[in-house]
Amino acid sequence: MLIIGSYVSPYVRKVTVALDIKGVAFEIDPIVPFYGNDEFTRLSPLRRIPVLVDGDLVLNDSTVIAEYIDEAWPEPPLMPRSPADRAFARWIEEYADSRLCDLFIWKLFYRRVVAPRVHKLATDEAELAQVIAQDIPPAMDWLEAHAPAQGFLFGHVCTADITVAAVFRNALLAGWEIDSARWPRTAAWVARVWAVPAFAHSIRLETIMVTTRRDEVRAALIEAGERVSATSHAAASPQRSLVLESVGPASET
Repeated sequence: MLIIGSYVSPYVRKVTVALDIKGVAFEIDPIVPFYGNDEFTRLSPLRRIPVLVDGDLVLNDSTVIAEYIDEAWPEPPLMPRSPADRAFARWIEEYADSRLCDLFIWKLFYRRVVAPRVHKLATDEAELAQVIAQDIPPAMDWLEAHAPAQGFLFGHVCTADITVAAVFRNALLAGWEIDSARWPRTAAWVARVWAVPAFAHSIRLETIMVTTRRDEVRAALIEAGERVSATSHAAASPQRSLVLESVGPASET
C-alpha cells in the first residue's frame, strides 16, 4: 500500500495514524500537493492529498480513505458501534475537516507557513489577527461544549478524535495554541489524543518534515526507519492546486 502525502498535512495524518493503529504496513511518498507531477495529477485529479494506492484501488479524500481502512481491517475499530454514535462521529469529523480546517489550516497555517515558503506570498498579519480574535473563538466554544470530559469521544480513540487533534498540530506550527484556561476540555482531550502511540509517532515524523530540507526529507525518513516509496510523485517546481484560486475548507493539503 502506498500513501502519497506529507506527514504535516492533517488529512494525511488522519490516514497514517489510522493505519498505524490497525497495524497495517504502508509506504509513504512524502510530497506536498503543490509539488505533485503529472502522474500525481492522474492519481489525484484535484491535486489534493492524501492519495491511497492499494493494488488497483486508488482513493482520494481522507474521510473516504479512513472509512476504507476501518472496513478493510475492522480491528481495532475506529468508529463507535451504535448508529447514533457513528452518525455523530461523522459529524465531528466533518466539523473538523470543514470549519476547523477553514480557520486553522487555510486562514492560519496556509497563509502564515505555506504561502510564504512555497508561493512567496506575503502574510497579512492584521487579517490573521482578526481571524484569531473574531472567527476562531466561536468555533472553539462549540468544540469545547462537545469535548469529552475524560478519555475520548466514544470510549476508545476514533477517527473523529484523530481528525480534531490533527488540526491543532498545524495550528501549533502556525503559532497558535489552545488556551487551556479558556477551553480546558478541548485542550486536555487533544493532549490525550496526541499521546496515543500512533499519533505520537506521527508527531515525530512531522518534526522531521518541518526541520529538514525538502530535498533531504526522503533520506531523513528512511534513516528514521520509515518505509519510503522507491519512486516519488514530486515535481521540481510548485503548481497551484485547483482549489487554491479561492482557498476554502473543501481543500485537502
